[in-house]
Order: sequence, then C-alpha cells, then structure tokens
Amino acid sequence: MKSWISRPVPVLPGEMPALRLFDTTEERAVTLNADGAKSMYVCGITPYDATHMGHAASYVAFDLLNRAWRDGGQQVAYVQNVTDIDDPLLERAEATGVDWRELAASQIELFRTDMEALNVIAPDHYIGAVEAMPLIVPAIERLLHQGLAYRVNGTPGEPDGDVYYDVEAASKHAVGVDAWSLGAISGLPEAEMLELFAERGGDPGRAGKRQALDPLLWRVARDGEPSWPGGELGEGRPGWHIECTVIAQKYLPAPFTVQGGGSDLVFPHHEMGAGHAYSLSGVPLAEHFAHAGMVGLDGEKMSKSKGNLVLVSKLRAAGEEPAAIRLAILAHHYRSDWSWTAEGFEEAKARLKRWRSALAAAPAGTATELIGQMRGALADDLDAPAALAAVDQWADAALNNPASHSTGSGSEADQALVRDAVNALLGVEL
Repeated sequence: MKSWISRPVPVLPGEMPALRLFDTTEERAVTLNADGAKSMYVCGITPYDATHMGHAASYVAFDLLNRAWRDGGQQVAYVQNVTDIDDPLLERAEATGVDWRELAASQIELFRTDMEALNVIAPDHYIGAVEAMPLIVPAIERLLHQGLAYRVNGTPGEPDGDVYYDVEAASKHAVGVDAWSLGAISGLPEAEMLELFAERGGDPGRAGKRQALDPLLWRVARDGEPSWPGGELGEGRPGWHIECTVIAQKYLPAPFTVQGGGSDLVFPHHEMGAGHAYSLSGVPLAEHFAHAGMVGLDGEKMSKSKGNLVLVSKLRAAGEEPAAIRLAILAHHYRSDWSWTAEGFEEAKARLKRWRSALAAAPAGTATELIGQMRGALADDLDAPAALAAVDQWADAALNNPASHSTGSGSEADQALVRDAVNALLGVEL
C-alpha cells in the first residue's frame, strides 16, 4: 500500500540530547538510548470515517518522536498499518450502501492527504491487513501448533472453527525476565480488563471460549462477509490484534524501540499484540510502549457514535491552514486528555501569525539559543507546549527589539534558522 509523500526535514546545527519518554508499562519516564538506529510502530486507522482530531493528535505526537530522533542524528525505521478489514468497516459500508473496498480506499486516501497536509513524516512501510494476509495466516497456524490457540465450536447460526488465542496458556508458556503475561503491558486488574475488552471489540461472553479475555485470531467465513484463504484455518478473516504483530515482526527489529498509539489501545490491542509477538518469537514486541491522550470536543468525549467529530479534512475544506491545526494540537502535551475548542484554534492561528511576523524582525544571534530551548523541551517527554512557549518568548523579544525595527529588518541568518528549527522540530512551516 502506498504511503504519502513527506516534505524535506531541515537539518539543524548541533543535535537533540538523549530523549526521556514516558513508558506506559513502567509508569514513568525512561531515558532512551541515544545511540544506534531507532524503530517505531504506530497503529493505523480503521478506514471507515475521515481523520478526526483524535487520530491527528496521535500521529502528530509520534511524529514529534520521529523528528526528535532524526534531529539526534539517528536513523529511524517507521511502520504503520491500516486495518482495512474489520467489523466497523463492514458495518459502515452496509449502513451507507457502499462497497467496503470502495469505502476503505476513499478513507485511506483522505487520511493520506490529511497526514501530508499536517506535515507528518510518512512511514517507511504502510501495510494493510489485507495485503498482510500471507503473514497472518501462517502466524495463527503456528500458534495453533504450539497449543497457544484453539478452535471454538459453533453456536446456533454460527459456524465451527473460529480461532482464539489462549491467554492463560500463553502466559504460562512464556519464560524469562522479559516474558509476557496477561497484564504485562497495561498493568490492569482483571475486572477492568473485562470491561475494556467488551467496550473495545472483544467478545467476553462468546460461548466455548476457554477464558473470557481470549481474543479472536481468525473468524471463519460467514455468508455475506469477505473472506480469504486461510490454509488449515479455513476461509475467513483475521482478528484485530494479530495483524499489527506480524506486520511489526516482518518490517522492524525484534524488539523494536517504541510501540505507539492512542491510550485507548493500551488494552486490549497492545496487550494482546505483545502476547502474540512473544508467543511467536520468544522476545518482546517492543522495548517501550508510549501512548497519546484522548481528544474531546468542548469538554465532551469525541466519538463517531455521538456525531461530534472534528475532521481535519473539513477544516481544510473550510480554508483553515494545516499549520494552524498542527499548532492547536501541539499546544497540549501528547499524553494529556484535552478538548478541541474554537477558542483554542483561534489562539493557534494567532500564534502562527505572530511567529511569522516575528521572523522579519529576528534579532541576530538569537536562533541558536532558541533551538537549544526547543530541544531541551522535546527531550523531556516530548514537551511540545514548553517548546511552543520558547518560540513565543523568542517572538515577543523579536517583535519588541528596537534595533530590528529601526533598520526595518532582522537577521536573515536567524530568520532562516528559526524557520528551519520550527519546521524540523515541531513540523510547523512558517
């Protein structure tokens, strides 16, 4: 699957110090090794609706990490998936009378254009679940052969043969300091796991399962549903979590550096994906797990069911500048839950205008200090609000600098360096 086209990232003098990043599994910020190549997997969209602000905030958050690593002189391998076959997609297609393939293709293309507009660096590999089917089927077959997956008998109206991951057997099978067991990623008590599992695509009440939290690996074919050859699994389609596991194992080191996504993916998605990976390879999926907060609208949870989504594409169609959208997102720390408001967006647009005005009056010799301040902020758990505050202070000083105003222009060298720094580190083009 083709990705989008990244714009060039300016190279700045000096480099980013070692990064501290909050690791969900350790519940604290950890210092990432500043040496060697880095690798990142960020879970992608299920393409049944356009890119809303929650999506955008998550991908902008991990774009900051990508940019910070690159500014530190490190090579970055970045992979993202697309869940282009899943129940929500099929349900939306049926409700709207659109073929599921057409719906997926249109929303994937819209997502690409949104990401390109927001200046998000494209992944090196952008892989759909459908194209990953040749990886998924053998992985599930292997889990069956290991005794870590099992088939469920059918119920009235449902066929035999759905395949589930046995979380209890997998937990017992894993050995070693870094071994996975249920709860290793989320740290949640079972009662909370059950509640979230039911809310987020699980089926704790499915008859015939060995354990309520066992996740689906393979759904055998039903009449009227798309299906693919599954080898010894039979015709069908995959469950949600296994696709990310096998895509990451194919295209990234084992373990890769950071697994990223929204905080709603901690459980069950990242928990189960990490379990699948350990069962298949005997090593952890990722060294670190990092998660972005949730985005609401005017203090209320943003969701498709409520119909209160703020869509990037609609803002763009209304003539709003993507750089201002990105600045509105960066005004909030990536781990915080926050709400999109009209007032906040107006503040972002005013900030962008002020920064651009300040460029013309850039005082000589001020860009280097600003870059150091921005780097220091981002190295501290990607603290974008602190980096924005540093640019604000620089802009205030530039606009209040009598020398620049008396000559009618600032330092061209500092103008260029500040413009490059804001682009390279924050992804905002002035």
